Parts: sequence; structure tokens; C-alpha cells
Amino acid sequence: MLAICVQAGAQDMAHYKRVVKELASAKYQGRGYAKGGANKAGKFLEKEYKKAGVDEVTLQPFTLDIQTFAGKMEMEGLYVEGEGNQMVNGKSSNGKWKKLTAGVDFSMREYSPGVKGEFPVYHVDTLNFDADRLLADLAKPEYKDCLVACEFWFTYKHRDVFSRLQTNGRCTNAGLIYTWPSPIKFFKAYGHQVVDKPIVWVTPEAIEGVTRVRLDVDAKFLKDYECFNVISKVEGERHDSCYVFTAHYDHIGNLGSKIFYAGANDNASGSAAIVTLAAYYAKHRPKFDTYFLAFSGEDANLRGSTYFAEHPTFPLEKIRYLFNIDMIGDNNPVAYCEVSNEGMQAFPLFERINAEKHYFKDLHRGNLAANSDHYVFAVRHVPCIFLENEKGDAYQYYHTIFDNWKHAVFDSYEPIFRLVRDFVEQHE
Repeated sequence: MLAICVQAGAQDMAHYKRVVKELASAKYQGRGYAKGGANKAGKFLEKEYKKAGVDEVTLQPFTLDIQTFAGKMEMEGLYVEGEGNQMVNGKSSNGKWKKLTAGVDFSMREYSPGVKGEFPVYHVDTLNFDADRLLADLAKPEYKDCLVACEFWFTYKHRDVFSRLQTNGRCTNAGLIYTWPSPIKFFKAYGHQVVDKPIVWVTPEAIEGVTRVRLDVDAKFLKDYECFNVISKVEGERHDSCYVFTAHYDHIGNLGSKIFYAGANDNASGSAAIVTLAAYYAKHRPKFDTYFLAFSGEDANLRGSTYFAEHPTFPLEKIRYLFNIDMIGDNNPVAYCEVSNEGMQAFPLFERINAEKHYFKDLHRGNLAANSDHYVFAVRHVPCIFLENEKGDAYQYYHTIFDNWKHAVFDSYEPIFRLVRDFVEQHE
């Protein structure tokens, strides 16, 4: 549990939980694109802001290209006793086919094409790795149309070699299998493109001893898919500058026709937080205009926030400070943050407030990275901070099917709410 000092405040935990639960429900199918979940969630938030009493709500449309997987999602592995991890070309009489579970045993790399068929598996020897030998093996007729299986971070270290295995005409393998520790993850960041060959994420346990696999995976590339940002405003006493709260409401959607990624922590938690902040400022009129920007397309590589930064509805130069709230649904007593260069001048105020009020044991500041929507503002010289609570009990479920209402954690909401509220009150 967080070691915080609970003070009387205007945060609304019941409202916060209601919004998190709604956004994480099956109605929105993981707030992705294939089944329209992201846009349904955006319309829900539009209504929530209006009910909160903000002065105006507008929708800012934009488009993106994205690969989706909302159809068939089936995988089986052939386990052959006594063969260890060596590839066996051809069916074996002592083998046993085992069905793997999507979202638990396997998922797809976001830029993978669909795939259907039965394939032998070539397990890369990472302990005695030799790139020339690997490529020579794959050139042999017996390894034609195989899937090359290897630990993900090893492929990343040797990406000059493994990138060749993704391209038609360079090697005769049919695709790749990346191993990743359980629980298996799924991403969307690079789904704006599709490579030549399928890439499957699989847990090490699910692929160990597997000599052949059967795959039946549907994929559909959505070109110029229409999304929108939800922009809300509470008018302040002054209009010459403003404060801005941001959070992304989209998530990674579907993996097959039956599985969706609820994203309770990522980022129903942040979306709900800025809704309740909007309700607070609608009742407690701020000194300066205050905006609440709910972005879509964040999990598709910051597409919504990038579009807004390129087409702002108010001058970015007016922003006194921007708060990006993402993945605060955890219980680490230390909060994580990233701060823009221009935001560093006021960062000591965050530290002083936190030290006085004991909201968190500490604020751990990491290096600025393109990992959430604050980044597109930071590179445009906007004073901003990214607030996240990671590496608590919920962090293990990040980008997995287990980031759901059942595993939702609410410890960070109140201290985050109070920290940013106090900052706005004291910031000069």
C-alpha cells in the first residue's frame, strides 16, 4: 500500500472507479480500432465531460493506418518426445499436438501479416550463435518455409541478422517466433506498417520442444482509419495562459474475435483521473483557463497527441504547465515521472509539495523518452511532466489480457490528484 498522508480533498473516488470500470468493460473491446472500441470510448468521455460541467467539449478528428487482428487467432504446437529443441522436418509418429491459448501462450507482433498453414520450427542456438551458420542452415532445402524461433531480446541485439528474416526473397523461412516471458504481451506502436512475413510472440514454455506449428491468423490493415481527440475546457479568470491535463484513452484492442485487452491501468486510470479533475475545476473555478485533452492513437505511436501538437486548438506557447497522466493504476509508494527541459524550472515545486504532504515516498525522475503523449509537447518546448506509477502489483499485467477490472489498483489516484491540484494552486 502507498505510504501517503490522506487529507480532505475534492477528488471523487467513486466517480473515478466508475469511469475506469466502464472503459475497461467489454463494451469497448480494449478501446482499439478493429471493432470501433476507441471511438466508442471517446464518445463516452465526451458525455462524461459534459456531465462534469465543463464549458466546452469538442472532437478533433484525425486518421491513422493500423494493422488489426480481430478474426481467427489459432495456434497449435507439435511436441515430440526425445527431440529436445531440435527441428524435426516432417511429422512424427510420437508427436502430440497441443492447442495454444491466444493472449496467454501467444500473441502477434503488431506489424505482422496474417498467416495460415503448418510449418516446421527452427530453434536458434543462442549459446553458440553464428550468424553465417544460421543463414547457411536456413538456405538448406529441409529448412524451407520454417519458422525461426528465438528469444526476443537476442533478436533485438542481432537485429541486423534477424531483420533479413522478415523480408521476402532474402531467406526462405516463412516467418519468425519471438519468445517473451509470461504473461505474453501485445503491442500496437509500429502497426502502421506490415512486414513481409508473420512474427508470433510465444512464451518460452509454450514453444519448448515444439517441432512444428499450425497457425490460422487473420489480419486486416485499416487505411486512413478515422479517430478523434476529445478536447474539453474549463474557463478561468484569466485567458492569457492555461494549464493542460492530458491522458490517452485508446488501448490495443483485440487479439482474435474473442479476446480483448481491457487496459484498466493503461490507460483507463489516467483517462478517469482527468475526467474527475475536470469535474473539480468546473466546481472550483481556476485562475487560468484549463484544458483536458483525451487523446486517441497513443498506443499507435502517439498519433493523436502528435496530430494535436501539429494542429493545436490554442497556442502551445500559452501553456503554463502540462500534466500527462498515464498508467497510475498501481501501488508503488514511489511515483515515476519524466520532465521536459522547460518543465524542470518548476519541478522543485513538485518535490517540495510531495515532501510536505507525503503523497509519495519519493518522485523518481527518469530520462525523457517517447513513451507517452507528453513527449510531443516536450520536444516543442512546452513545460510538462509525465506522471506514472509503475512496478507495483499491477505492473506485471502491462499490455497483457490481465490488465483488467479484476486486477485494477486505485492507490495512486488520490495522491496524484492532490499533487497536481496543489501544484496548480502554488505555481507562479
